[in-house]
Amino acid sequence: MNIGFIGLGIMGSPMAKNLIKAGYSLVVNSKSAKFDEFAALGAAG
Repeated sequence: MNIGFIGLGIMGSPMAKNLIKAGYSLVVNSKSAKFDEFAALGAAG
């Protein structure tokens, strides 16, 4: 299942990390530099 996340702020960041750890495929979008952190975990952008 592919899941998209827009915004990796206070709430979105932990939620996205838990979904990646659970094995879901994520596509993320963020105005901040947090994308690099999620790309290292395997998320697409």
